[in-house]
Amino acid sequence: MANFTAFVGCVSLLLAALIRVVCGDITDGNTEHLKREHSLMKPYQGVGSSPSSQWDFSGSTLVTSSYVRLTPDERSRQGSIWNTVPCYLKDWEMHVHFKIHGQGKKNLHGDGIALWYTKDRLHTGSVFGNQDQFLGLSIFLDTFRNDLQGMDRSFPYISAMVNNGSVSYDHGKDGRSSELGGCSAEIRNREFDTYLAIRYSKGRLTVMMDVDDKNEWKECIDIGGVRLPTGYFFGASAATGDLSDNHDIISLKLYQLMVEHTPEEENMDWTKIEPSVSLLKSPKDNIDDPTGNFRGTPLTGWKVFLLLLCALLGIVVCGVVGAVVFQKRQERNKRFY
Repeated sequence: MANFTAFVGCVSLLLAALIRVVCGDITDGNTEHLKREHSLMKPYQGVGSSPSSQWDFSGSTLVTSSYVRLTPDERSRQGSIWNTVPCYLKDWEMHVHFKIHGQGKKNLHGDGIALWYTKDRLHTGSVFGNQDQFLGLSIFLDTFRNDLQGMDRSFPYISAMVNNGSVSYDHGKDGRSSELGGCSAEIRNREFDTYLAIRYSKGRLTVMMDVDDKNEWKECIDIGGVRLPTGYFFGASAATGDLSDNHDIISLKLYQLMVEHTPEEENMDWTKIEPSVSLLKSPKDNIDDPTGNFRGTPLTGWKVFLLLLCALLGIVVCGVVGAVVFQKRQERNKRFY
């Protein structure tokens, strides 16, 4: 049984290592890798229209000492805030501290917040206060259901979209036809802080959330095959219509991820990449997937971990059964001598 005990110990060490790898997918906010030129933090210095400002805003946006309010809890408002410095990082992670709140009761509030990494900035439009047919990435925090037939998902709903400038966001269907993935999340009128993490590294887009006051990230979206250029701008926008909410950004913190690339990748002109996603199914097919996620994407870190965990547990069970059977055979053989 000593060999078996050693085997179990090795399995435990391997599982611990896997947990460290998987849980380490989202940065812990290492200040050494914080890029202040792309971060928005209290007391919001460097915000304004002066030539030295790193952030500019438009519409109904109000900058206070405690938050940046994109829209007040009033009808027909639009507001946005944009980084004035283009980002040339190949691998990055944005932590978003936000708050959506208002007087509206259940299903009587809207419309939500959009987080952007796009070629153009400060272009007011119909997509959560920003222009349609954009170039780049958007993460939508949609708090109002427009598609009354799409009852397979609950709202608020978080989703992702990558656009090369040729696709329009379909408000009537809540963007489902162009959605890469998403999840439902209770992000409105919370009495505690709510956070979102957007990670882009080596062609993989991961969106995590911390909206349950548990101080831990929960996966929402994990999509491979994403191509985003460098030189785009970060921003956030929000809009209200007949219904309204306060849409507040408390902070946007961008971290550089230290990732090794191949010589070929290093020599590429990343500013010339066209925003795209390599999938085994077209975005328009996503409307037939009630989960809102693509089935054809590679396995995520958690899925790989669970598969390995099941395999290791199976090995452990087989080992235990084998040891018990072997011991019983030994005892039975002893009775024969």
